[in-house]
Amino acid sequence: MGNVSILDQIIDTQKAEEIARLDAVEIIDNLFSELSKRERDVIIRRYGLHGNGKETLESIGAAHELTRERIRQIESSSVRKLQQLKNLDKYINNLKKVIYQLLEEHGGLMEKEYMLETLVGFSINGFKVESENKAIHKNYLNFLITKLLHKEFEEGSSSKHFKESYRLKFKEIDHLQELAEQLIEHIKESKRVFKTDELIKKIIEFESYIKNKEKFSIPGSIDISWTLNRDLFEEDAEFINKHKILYSILRAVKKIEQNKFGDWGIHNWREIKPKTINDKIYLIFKSHKKPMHFVEIADRINKIGFDAKKANPATVHNELILDGKYVLVGRGLYGLKEWGYKNGTVVNVIEEIFNESEKELLTRDEIVEKVLAKRMVKKATIILALMNKDKFAKEDGKYRLIKSI
Repeated sequence: MGNVSILDQIIDTQKAEEIARLDAVEIIDNLFSELSKRERDVIIRRYGLHGNGKETLESIGAAHELTRERIRQIESSSVRKLQQLKNLDKYINNLKKVIYQLLEEHGGLMEKEYMLETLVGFSINGFKVESENKAIHKNYLNFLITKLLHKEFEEGSSSKHFKESYRLKFKEIDHLQELAEQLIEHIKESKRVFKTDELIKKIIEFESYIKNKEKFSIPGSIDISWTLNRDLFEEDAEFINKHKILYSILRAVKKIEQNKFGDWGIHNWREIKPKTINDKIYLIFKSHKKPMHFVEIADRINKIGFDAKKANPATVHNELILDGKYVLVGRGLYGLKEWGYKNGTVVNVIEEIFNESEKELLTRDEIVEKVLAKRMVKKATIILALMNKDKFAKEDGKYRLIKSI
């Protein structure tokens, strides 16, 4: 805090207090007290504020024994009634301040789901709640932003480079679009995936970043580290907090996505969005980084939930057997060939070790160490294989390969 002025400290404290007071449920409850019972029910059903999804005009009309057109009129007049409340600002002023500060620190634009996730976290004060309650909170906030804060913020879905997002009205974002173009091109040319911090460091070297550096250097005080908690990987929260704008661009760009293990790449790459059981097996191996039993692989695929399809152990086993990039390294255990594991019997592996070695004679311990680097077998199995007198001979306590004539 040494270089932070007292005024800056006061401002940061005020922002923290505004965030702490954010409660979407309370805002909605207070606002809806200005509506009639029927008006409240129509808005709640129409915008999914009860947690059961948005309802059609027809279904709401059937519940109230009214026509579709009459429900539409009630919806429009109710929203207009809320927009024209004399004390509206009293209800939503705190939310407006928090959203403005959040968007400002993210460069003026945030992908819709990312901003709603962040606001929900503020609204529930970091407490863990059921997914259903989070969804309701998101619907509350989306209603407040799009219907009552539409003069300050806008919801966009027609951008060339960005997903459905919220943005500050009248905020120039040409530099964000230029950087997005260079980002997509760089990932395509690299033909590989990146971790978050690695990709942000690469962005800082882009020409589009360097020439607009001051626009990407907006100071921030809002801590978003808790939004970065993931089950399968960790993010460098402190680093991302310092580069919120660049992280926000990663989240917002249409053509790039982050997979279940924290890797960024082009959205339709199989390593980002696996399409087949084989794609999922490969991703599991890449994440686990060591051999696994085929049953364990199937179980992990199902726990992660890449999609609604369930993995069957027999199907997984079949893929492992048929695809040359997987190697049987033990009983039911498989690894990636690219890790250096070898197919064949232990005798075959030992033969290959001798053929690769510059030394004609190897000790038993040297052979055991080299075999275990290629296959997951018991030491006794290796010793037993060395007793094959048609293949190996023992000289002065060491072994050599018997060359075939």
